[in-house]
Amino acid sequence: MRVWTGISLGGHTDLHVFHGGTLTGVRYRDEILDPYVHPYDGGIGNDFILMDDNARPHQAVVVEEYLEGHSLEQMEWPAQSPDLNPIENL
Repeated sequence: MRVWTGISLGGHTDLHVFHGGTLTGVRYRDEILDPYVHPYDGGIGNDFILMDDNARPHQAVVVEEYLEGHSLEQMEWPAQSPDLNPIENL
């Protein structure tokens, strides 16, 4: 089972459970970015930076286009660096 949630110093999003199928860039955009990330960034304001783990779906062209189209900044960090991802320890 694959799950996703967003966390910040000021709160968190709901937990999302992916039911069946492969996680693709399109699915990540439609199930995570649009319903969770985009509304959440409005509450954070100009200091919002999206941090993900460089998984293939997170780096898809459709995801990059979505982020650029909604002026969402994505943190750049080395691939496969779980020590930089706070949720990896859960």
